[in-house]
Amino acid sequence: MLKTGYARVDITPSLGTPLSGHFTGRVAEDILDPLCVTAIAFDNDEKRAIILSVDNLGIPQFLMDKFREEIAKSCETETEAIYIACTHTHYAPYTGTRDGSVTDKEYVALLEKKLCDAAKLAVMDLAPSEMSYARGHVEGVSFIRRYRMKDGSARTNPGYLNPDVVGTIGEPDETSQTLYIKREGKPEIGIVNFQVHPDVVGGGRVSADYPHFVRETYEKLIDNSLCMYITGTQGDTNHVDISLDEDKCRTGYERARYMGRKIAMSAVENYELREKLDGDKISYGQKNVPIKYNKGTPEDIPEAIRFISEFERLGDPKLITGLKGPFAHVMGKARRVIELEKYGESKELCLSAIAVGDVAFGGIPGEPFTEVGRIVKRKSDFTLTIPSCCTNGYDGYYPMASDYDEDGYESASARFVKGTAEKLADELASLINSLK
Repeated sequence: MLKTGYARVDITPSLGTPLSGHFTGRVAEDILDPLCVTAIAFDNDEKRAIILSVDNLGIPQFLMDKFREEIAKSCETETEAIYIACTHTHYAPYTGTRDGSVTDKEYVALLEKKLCDAAKLAVMDLAPSEMSYARGHVEGVSFIRRYRMKDGSARTNPGYLNPDVVGTIGEPDETSQTLYIKREGKPEIGIVNFQVHPDVVGGGRVSADYPHFVRETYEKLIDNSLCMYITGTQGDTNHVDISLDEDKCRTGYERARYMGRKIAMSAVENYELREKLDGDKISYGQKNVPIKYNKGTPEDIPEAIRFISEFERLGDPKLITGLKGPFAHVMGKARRVIELEKYGESKELCLSAIAVGDVAFGGIPGEPFTEVGRIVKRKSDFTLTIPSCCTNGYDGYYPMASDYDEDGYESASARFVKGTAEKLADELASLINSLK
């Protein structure tokens, strides 16, 4: 018999804590809403798996490995059965760098304890369960942020009402997915999955961004319910509709509330149309896929050093001499070139999957483009497949192969070679299907 447990634990940092997610340094000046770790435990008396959704931009693999090992020990299961997906909010603390250094030891120590607490509390909350699912459609929330320009070039975020824009390069995935879990004698659980970048709020205020409002709205509208939000493959999307002027499009906290409520409403509207999911088998696995680094040329290195040095000294992109292309694109490439110079030729990227009955969760350690999620869902043998970004590690963007041939922030900063996204999509679908 399938049993499911739920817990949510506060992981909000103190004021003054450095925040990640932007080019310039920020610290927590205020707290708009709490950061949380949400945990759901699945148990069938033979195996136990735990999924955790964490309000953080992304946690590097060396920390994820440590966290997963500690959670597995405390919850009497295997490390591969621990699946930690970050929501990718840009208003949460730094944890560590990819080269293995911890940037905020105090917060990381707290986070490890809270992750273990959430997992253990979820196990303590186990109750007999039945699962069902539904899909919906959410318009006007997720927008492709890469655009074709009149001169044939590609631009990321070219600005509102830009007259040189021809159209988007790609299509957003506006499909919402919800796993509904009915439990004996305990609140129902909803796991909502959608794909759009959580960088809406702006400024230096702590916030879970729109995922906070997904959870809040769902729990208000479905009686006696609890909610987890899982961010899907969102690397080439954001919340900005550039066909409107800035006042009409809006950003900030109001926009985050609008987005979260709209995503949650899709799950609520389809609640009565949910379809039953059979089975109580639990299985899990991971696959380490070797991928070559996208290193710069010897000529790229001195220019990258000069560019970053000038930016740190001047603090304003407009004052940098010889800026070739949009600031974000040039900065993304410069950071990549300098960082990868100290590494070897390749790295093993950890793909993760958990299957419970006829639903599968598949995670990629970074920010895959929207098409990656489409491929995984299409190739999966499970009735419901929930892809997630920033899972069990974080290694930046995974653009599609065609995007490497054009300009753009994501491809300029991508740490791995052309073809990585497609390979990861295929390998993750294969891993998921091996659990069927």
